[in-house]
Amino acid sequence: MNNKDNTTVASAASSFTPYQKTVVGLLAFLQFAVILDFMLMSPLGAMIMPDMKISAQQFGLVVSAYAFSAGISGLLTAGFADRFDRKRLLLFFYAGFVVGTLWCGMAQSFESLLIARIVTGLFGGVIGSIVLAISTDLFAPQLRGRVMGIIQTAFAASQVLGIPIGLYLSNNWNWHVPFIAMAALGLAGGLVVTWKMQPVDGHLTIKQERSAFAHLLHTVTEPRYLTAFATTALLMTGGFMLMPFSSAYLVGNLGIDLHHLPTVYMITGVFTIGFGPLIGRAADKVGKFRVFMFGAVLSIIMVLIYTHLGPVTVPMIVLINAVLFLGIFSRMIPFQALVSSVPAQTQRGSFNAISASIQQLSGGIASVIAGHIVTLGPDGRLANFDVVGYVIVGTTLAASALVWRLNRDVQVRAAQAAAAKAA
Repeated sequence: MNNKDNTTVASAASSFTPYQKTVVGLLAFLQFAVILDFMLMSPLGAMIMPDMKISAQQFGLVVSAYAFSAGISGLLTAGFADRFDRKRLLLFFYAGFVVGTLWCGMAQSFESLLIARIVTGLFGGVIGSIVLAISTDLFAPQLRGRVMGIIQTAFAASQVLGIPIGLYLSNNWNWHVPFIAMAALGLAGGLVVTWKMQPVDGHLTIKQERSAFAHLLHTVTEPRYLTAFATTALLMTGGFMLMPFSSAYLVGNLGIDLHHLPTVYMITGVFTIGFGPLIGRAADKVGKFRVFMFGAVLSIIMVLIYTHLGPVTVPMIVLINAVLFLGIFSRMIPFQALVSSVPAQTQRGSFNAISASIQQLSGGIASVIAGHIVTLGPDGRLANFDVVGYVIVGTTLAASALVWRLNRDVQVRAAQAAAAKAA
């Protein structure tokens, strides 16, 4: 396969080639590794804090250090993201991510762990944006729903496989082992990417801007990109306001005991793994905007139900959680597939880097806002959790209006491109 032609690997084909299947699997694995690294910190906190003799505030700083360093990293690299072969760029940041993860496993003090999380965030925070840029380069628009659906299953897989295995390793040895094991697994995955993935450098054949700062500035100030960035911020707000308090809400308000919490998350994750590819396929066949609107309506209904629940049984909360995640993924997967058509080929790297930065920063801000809304009562119950639900409904409605505008613009540009080609 001609490397310069790999931005058009998929033409009008309705199925993946063998090489594309390999690439999708590799990209999903990379997402799995990055997401698992981020998610491991919270369940291991109960072991890390007493072992290192650090306070809850210090541990909170360790957790947030990753998100904020990842957000800063996205902005710093955006100007250079389209100047290199995307495979080389991916491997560079992935190598730094593996080193940072290993550093976490070797850390023996609060300061060392904090620096390790900052390093991991600086490198890991950019990987997702490069994965999206490669997905856009290698797959035609009619295949991207399925691609995003498969890649998004990484989130569910990290719940079903990663967190239980991480807790098992830490319970049988210590909290350092999961990070060391993940670094070893990550190294193996990086070697496979080096071996199997071809260069992704088709964008380099197109004239680039000389100045990295100008490239960043033009990406940030492009009006149609601003709509996509604002939508990303609104969609991230919902998840980051709801999820940090989900465990406390399940236990304190819904009466789910700690023993059944892993079961709730694991079964929900299994359902989500099944949802992802199906949602992606539906987005390609039915239409990305239609599937998004289905997800928006379903998530609004389920968020209102979820945030107003009283004591429930484990099977009932598993069902509600599964349907809630169906709504959330039915928004995110078609949105990512739709927004992949927004940036120009020479700006895909910078666009996705900025978008990833916005995700991290808006998520951190949303968590802080939710923390000021929700209060923990003396009986262990969360108060004002329903207010969080109302805020999420508002951001979902606003995001839906922006997605409608994005979809209209994408369709207009596609029609104009087809007319120009026919002429």
